[in-house]
Amino acid sequence: MRYTGPKVRLSRRAGVPLTKKAVRYFEDRPYPPGEHGRKTSRRNTGDYGLRLMEKQKLRWYYDVSEKQMRRYWEAAQRKPGRSGAELVVLLESRLASLVLRAGFAPSIYAARQYITHGHITVDGRKVDIPSYLVKPGQVIGVRPRSRGRQPFVAAAEGVHADEVSAPYLAVDHGELRFTLLSRPEREQVRIPVDERLVVEHYSR
Repeated sequence: MRYTGPKVRLSRRAGVPLTKKAVRYFEDRPYPPGEHGRKTSRRNTGDYGLRLMEKQKLRWYYDVSEKQMRRYWEAAQRKPGRSGAELVVLLESRLASLVLRAGFAPSIYAARQYITHGHITVDGRKVDIPSYLVKPGQVIGVRPRSRGRQPFVAAAEGVHADEVSAPYLAVDHGELRFTLLSRPEREQVRIPVDERLVVEHYSR
C-alpha cells in the first residue's frame, strides 16, 4: 500500500528531505520521528537495513506502493541496461513524476492528485492515471478548463519550477505545457537514492 500519513515523517525516517516542503522541517528535526527518535543512530543500521531503507526512499520519493515497485523492478530486469538505472528511468517516466519535474506541482503527491482529478492531458487527451508511462515526443498539458485554478496559476508563474530544468523536458510554463524530448538517462535524474543498494536488496 502507498503511505498516506504525514509526508515529512517519511523524510525524517529516510534521513533526507524527500520533498521541497520537507527541507525546512528536516533542518529543524534531522532525526527519525517518534519519542525515541533523538536517540536513534542511523550508523548502527545493518547491511539489510541500509538496503531496505534505500528501497523505501525510492518508493517514497516517487510515491509508489510496494506492489508497484516490485512490478517496476521486474520490468527493469528485462531491459538490456543496468537494472538499477533502468528502474529509476521507469519511475522517472511516470506521468506524475514528469508533472512534478516540469514544475507543474509542488510535490509528487500534488502531481498525483492533479492527474487523478482529470486536470492533465497527454497529446490533448485527458489521462487520469499517475503511473502512465510517457513516451518521448508526447506533449503534456493542463486542461483549458483547469488553467484558472490557483495551483495552475502559480505553476504558470514558475513558482514550483526548479532552478535547473530537466534536460529531457522542454517546458513552457506560461502555456502550461511540456514535451518529453527524450528518454531520461540515469545521470540526468537528481534523486537522493543509491539505486545500487536497491538492486542488492531485490537480488538478495
